[in-house]
Amino acid sequence: MTTRNTLEYPTLAHQPRYRVAAMQQLADQQIRFAPPASRQEQMVRAEKLYSELDPELHYPYEFVYFRITGFHVPAEFRPDGYPDLLLSGEDLRHDLWLVIDELMKSLPRTEPALPVAPPAEPVLTLEEISKRLNVSTKTISRWRQRGLVGQRILCNGRWQLGYPQSVVERFLQTHGDHVERSARFSQLTEVEKDDILRRAKRMARVGCSTLTEVSRRIARRLGRSPETVRYTIKNYDREHPEAALFPEVAGPLSDETKDVIYNSFRRGIGIDRLAERFRKTRGSIHRIINEVRAKALLAQPLEVIGNPSFDDPNAEAEIMAPMPNAEAYEMERRKLKVPADVPPEEAHLYQEPLLGKDQEAHLFRQMNFLKHQAAKLRAALDPRQALIQEIEAIEDLQRRAGAVKDRLIRCNLRLVRSIAKKHLDQQEHYHELVSDGNMSLIRAVDKFDYARGNKFSTYASWAIMKNYARSIPAERNHREHFQTGKEELFNFATDRRSNEQEQLTTQEQARNRVNELLEQLDPREQQIVRMRAGLDSYPEHVTLEEIGKQLGITKERVRQLHVRAMKHLETLARDQQGDK
Repeated sequence: MTTRNTLEYPTLAHQPRYRVAAMQQLADQQIRFAPPASRQEQMVRAEKLYSELDPELHYPYEFVYFRITGFHVPAEFRPDGYPDLLLSGEDLRHDLWLVIDELMKSLPRTEPALPVAPPAEPVLTLEEISKRLNVSTKTISRWRQRGLVGQRILCNGRWQLGYPQSVVERFLQTHGDHVERSARFSQLTEVEKDDILRRAKRMARVGCSTLTEVSRRIARRLGRSPETVRYTIKNYDREHPEAALFPEVAGPLSDETKDVIYNSFRRGIGIDRLAERFRKTRGSIHRIINEVRAKALLAQPLEVIGNPSFDDPNAEAEIMAPMPNAEAYEMERRKLKVPADVPPEEAHLYQEPLLGKDQEAHLFRQMNFLKHQAAKLRAALDPRQALIQEIEAIEDLQRRAGAVKDRLIRCNLRLVRSIAKKHLDQQEHYHELVSDGNMSLIRAVDKFDYARGNKFSTYASWAIMKNYARSIPAERNHREHFQTGKEELFNFATDRRSNEQEQLTTQEQARNRVNELLEQLDPREQQIVRMRAGLDSYPEHVTLEEIGKQLGITKERVRQLHVRAMKHLETLARDQQGDK
């Protein structure tokens, strides 16, 4: 099975979570490779989009992608088989909720090293809303499925869920009746439970055969919510299966019920309990779990760059052997240190050394061989008769291929950083450029054909720059012409436009002031500052080591002189400001 330039986004009919594969892939890529700051912004954008969705409409995938990430869909992410992919409002609402939830869970749960900007409006905690509306926190958690979207806030040194004031007020306006019914709910007494069960038994005997109908009628007579009545009856049926009022109907289970069984098993509910609840044997429950698991596995995209050696049984030992110079690479990895001038949030970029040409070719060959083996097993997999050993073998191959892929990505993350800095200007955000570049890097890893003998960094650089050449102008054009549909944003937005002469004058004044300050330093400190800042004819970001070689001093001495010079400049600038 070989696919090189095709990326499909089919609807996952049997996927227990996401309904659209494109949304699942988007969430996975952002969670694994986007910086925490970008994920926080993407979660806020996704929450805003979620509150604006209409279940009756259809939405283009490119529109959803832009609203979440702030970038247009790169060409390599556009589905060839579905060039005009549309998502129904119902499916998008379902999947977007999962995206928000996974982005929220992926954020750090401890206080960050960098300061967090305060929220733009008051944010209510779960307990505050519970007291205000006189409902339980569990009820509020259920309301999240109805559109009460929260966001992560830092409170007392830890992250927790909060709800902006405007979101709460909008939810109250839209679901006022439901909130009022929930506020009237209180803990049922044993007498009330007995009354509900007595009425349910009588209705079941006279022909009311559906639990939904019985719950609705009893709730109307007793002034309770249908969910409360339904829960009471269902709880009784679970505790008394031999005398259940509404036992499960025998026969084949629906796909939705099978998904419930599978998800219950993943949450830790035992096979015996599931068999008792759904009136099935232990073997039937095992087959259902394997079937859903196999369907989910087959629904995952698998992209392979084939090679004739993959079908040669004698080549497997060479392909799966450790990469060339593995010991030297590991020794270099242990000695690798983060440069002093690298920000803390980018320290993870220096966890892996750069790969040699032979090393990366070996890893690309190994990754695609593992995918090839998994594809062969998947082609012979029948979900209805799948054995757990077959499923685990495929999952193990894909997991090992994913581990090799992650290593290739980590070794080339610094490439994205260097290219993003070259494309950065006053209108772009650095972390967004890095996030967008990381996605291009991921796709480049999947599509790179190592057998052609090219260096991967060359191919990846071309892919990243090609993406920037499309996305950055498109983003600027969108900001200029389609900034917002809200008039109040126009009223309060700062006008950043200025003519060319004003910009030149401002730049000249700033340059003169910097030169005046630098002239008060000694010549060596002046040269160090100018080289580090890329002033005059020096290139940008000259390293400490390069400066040390030119001046005949150590790298550490250059760093000390640079720190001292910057402190001196700061003092001089403060004194000049005070004189004015």
